Amino acid sequence: MLAFSPEDLLLLAMLVPAVAAVLIPLFHGAPNAREAVTLVAAALVAVIVWSMLPLVLSGVRPSITLAEPVPGVTLAFAVEPLGMLFALVAGSLWIVNSIYSIGYMRGNQEPRQTSFYVCFAIAIAATMGIAFAGNLFTLFLFYEVLTLSTYPLVTHKGTPEAMRAGRVYLMLLIGTSMVLLLPAVVVTGVIAGTLDFRAGGILGGKAGAVGLSLLLALFVFGIGKAALMPFHFWLPAAMVAPTPVSALLHAVAVVKAGVFTILKVIVYVFGIDTLARAGTADWLVWAASATVIIASLVALRQDNLKKRLAYSTVSQLSYVVLAAAMLTPLSAIGAAMHIAAHAVAKITLFFAAGSIYTAAHKTEISQLDGIGWKMPWTMTAFAIGALGMSGI
Repeated sequence: MLAFSPEDLLLLAMLVPAVAAVLIPLFHGAPNAREAVTLVAAALVAVIVWSMLPLVLSGVRPSITLAEPVPGVTLAFAVEPLGMLFALVAGSLWIVNSIYSIGYMRGNQEPRQTSFYVCFAIAIAATMGIAFAGNLFTLFLFYEVLTLSTYPLVTHKGTPEAMRAGRVYLMLLIGTSMVLLLPAVVVTGVIAGTLDFRAGGILGGKAGAVGLSLLLALFVFGIGKAALMPFHFWLPAAMVAPTPVSALLHAVAVVKAGVFTILKVIVYVFGIDTLARAGTADWLVWAASATVIIASLVALRQDNLKKRLAYSTVSQLSYVVLAAAMLTPLSAIGAAMHIAAHAVAKITLFFAAGSIYTAAHKTEISQLDGIGWKMPWTMTAFAIGALGMSGI
């Protein structure tokens, strides 16, 4: 990667999965070649994002502007530490998920495997776009691409239950985006005069405490992928999808895009100091705390393993939101690190759940008596993931 400039690497991180999405259908009749394209692309993305890390740590901040659809609104990308962390998580876990997906999709003889890998690659490209978005317009655009590209994955099985889950998925995510998030972006542009992400925020001195509080509410609840209650129902409903899709939703891309976006908005749009001085995020501390507790209690009542893990994710996401709402530099760092820690732990738990389904055809917790003796390696991994989830 030494032959490429930092700006080249920035573009390649998004282009490689996009190109893979174009190439994969060409090998529809050759599963080995099709999946080789997926693995090579995933490996390249991992190499690209990790090769960018030393540059970012040394202070390099590559950026590029591709277009200006309307005056003052640009399609722009820039790398900063928070986005770099998110790109590392998604880029590293894609190759792990791809390896797992091959065994899972073949082992369960899942239909439409080519479209599965295509949509997965598009979702990763969108995730990279979100990670490296240089302004709110670019982030919103790729946020919506991520929603649309994952809808076919949620409805992959094509059953009535899957189609119902897909309708809930689109209704909540597109609905919150159009009704709450888009107005928040527009209002921010009008008030601040820019949509660019800047250290310290762009709203300082531009609005009063009430205005900032209302705008923060539009952003927080408009970012439905963060699954803050009451806009969380799409996540448990989407568990009807194949396990690799659940891993994508929970660990690699979708919900992580949600909490990443909330954290980025608080840090680079509002500014931690601006919100702290105005005292406008106190309500968010309570909302996130309530979600942490309520979702945990609901999780304990679930017999379906994947649904219990889903409600666990709803709770864990609000730990990130809670840390961001504390409005200190250290809590913001903690929020960012929990995005990465939760991703690794939760993908382990979902992989174990998928292995149990594939090998033992069991989905309910009440069916799992003695499963540790039958699948010791899988359940050891599950135990490690569970310990990680609880912070050990």
